[in-house]
Amino acid sequence: MTATIIDGKSIANTLTETIADQVRERTGQGLRAPGLAVILIGEDPASRVYVGKKRKDCERVGFLSVSHDLPASTSESELLELIDTLNDDPTIDGILVQLPLPEHINTDLVIERIRPDKDVDGFHPYNIGRLVQRIPLLRPCTPKGVMTLLESTGEPIRGKNAVIIGASNIVGRPMTMELLLAGCTTTTAHRFTRNLEEVVSQADILVVGVGKPGLIKGEWVKPGAIVIDIGINRMDDGRLVGDIEFDSASQKAGWITPVPGGVGPMTVATLLENTLYAAEHLHD
Repeated sequence: MTATIIDGKSIANTLTETIADQVRERTGQGLRAPGLAVILIGEDPASRVYVGKKRKDCERVGFLSVSHDLPASTSESELLELIDTLNDDPTIDGILVQLPLPEHINTDLVIERIRPDKDVDGFHPYNIGRLVQRIPLLRPCTPKGVMTLLESTGEPIRGKNAVIIGASNIVGRPMTMELLLAGCTTTTAHRFTRNLEEVVSQADILVVGVGKPGLIKGEWVKPGAIVIDIGINRMDDGRLVGDIEFDSASQKAGWITPVPGGVGPMTVATLLENTLYAAEHLHD
């Protein structure tokens, strides 16, 4: 068996084009373009590349894109003051603070300072709580993007056994909630999980996001499973690889995402989708 590749880049491009069409329709009706403010603190190279991609895509779909690039020495109070200003700005529908933040800034405090209706990353406890209670509003971008990838396969997922490797607040936990909401029987594995190979082998849907290259061996994968690799790791030779041994896993899986070109592009496209949703349903 050779797995079918889930082309996240192509799916994200299609979604982005749909968003651009909707923005043109809005502005053609005399409505304002959705606005996204992106805050970057410090000089982390990976964050700069990621933020640059977000800003480029904003312009591509016709959003108002507002950039705030701040030095690493920016104080917590200065950042919170900027967020307050953007919260009150009627032209801004989404506020994104690029993580990670410098150690002297409390990340939880910053996330909670963003108004829930402008929390297009979907990290605010209010939005996570709504997802848990089965009334989602703004949903975390990476898990929501994964759901779009799963839908693209055309495979029914209700009732399937879904295993999520990783329990972070940003990916693992909301991913579990998304799959539970979709009717899957979910298992969340983490660093204290015993017999990881056995847990993985039961997965009809396997989603991995821990940031450890090659953590999941291909021979563990259940034949025909849908395999989603959220991890992205740069090796010493410059290659980007996921958390799953791709070559061997692709010989057993039915569907699999590549790294790069799988989940990453969907995260950015879903951010745009959330921003448009906020403009049309929460602010218009």
